[in-house]
Amino acid sequence: MKLPNGVSGFYDSEANEPPQIDGKLFKQLCYHLTACNGGKVLDGNLSHSSANFFKVQVEMFDFVFYILLNKHYPYLAFAAAVDFGDIQFVDIPALSEQFSPFYQVLDTLELRTPLEDKHKSGLNRAELQQISYWKPEKVGQIVFNFWD
Repeated sequence: MKLPNGVSGFYDSEANEPPQIDGKLFKQLCYHLTACNGGKVLDGNLSHSSANFFKVQVEMFDFVFYILLNKHYPYLAFAAAVDFGDIQFVDIPALSEQFSPFYQVLDTLELRTPLEDKHKSGLNRAELQQISYWKPEKVGQIVFNFWD
């Protein structure tokens, strides 16, 4: 996966500013798809000042997990735990299929891929500086991060 300009939430000029994803639509989809699967949203508060992603906590399939969406690109993932510097990605196949018409659902294999130069070729200078500082090791640590 070649990471696109601004996916980390950082950019070095107005001309390089990444697009913005509609958080309201994401939240509505989370509520709708969770209810359709007999689950419930436990925390739908999307905002977190230092994160580059939206986060919704749900309970479904006898499991509490998070649905994550990058704030700049339509990259969605699921996580069992979301802590600063440590996101434990999981696959939820039933929801992956239901979210896929709206977002690109990233699976754990892709998110846990070791970070290589080929992944970084689309990133801007500000992002490369952040990578140098934070030293992420996996692709998922750039797509979903708490860098400030």
